[in-house]
Amino acid sequence: MNEVIGIIIAAILCWLNFVIVDTYFGLPEQPGVKGARIIGENVEKRGGDIAGGFFQGNIVCSPDASAGTLMASIGYLLLGIPGGIIAAFFVFMGNRLCADPGYAGTVGSLTATLIIFICSFLGFTPEMFIVGMVIAILTVQGIDHRRASIVLGKIAEKFNRHA
Repeated sequence: MNEVIGIIIAAILCWLNFVIVDTYFGLPEQPGVKGARIIGENVEKRGGDIAGGFFQGNIVCSPDASAGTLMASIGYLLLGIPGGIIAAFFVFMGNRLCADPGYAGTVGSLTATLIIFICSFLGFTPEMFIVGMVIAILTVQGIDHRRASIVLGKIAEKFNRHA
């Protein structure tokens, strides 16, 4: 498979995985850890959506499905399926250290491991998912917080998870 096309498709799959899992587990509804409220309110003050801001704040302050997807990609590269499971364990421990009661990161790691395993039969490599996840994180955290929060807020509304 062409690497550029593989990375683009992997980025889309990673983005969908972490946004759907994190939204399902309620990240846009409320700040789950310290610091997430401040980020959410700051994004809202700049014209963004509060639910999207809470989503962004939660993934900055605690290892949720974004970190889980990236760590699973790296774990899968190193050890295959056991590496993805070990990554899920590390994310779980990170959540407990951050006093995060949720399981979005752990579930995100496990679903990412499954996605990478299935896609490996189609010619995708774990490296494509590592790069794809970095791109996916940049679209939510690194390019335009205000617009990203609006998109995340609209997704939260569709899942009935808006703040």
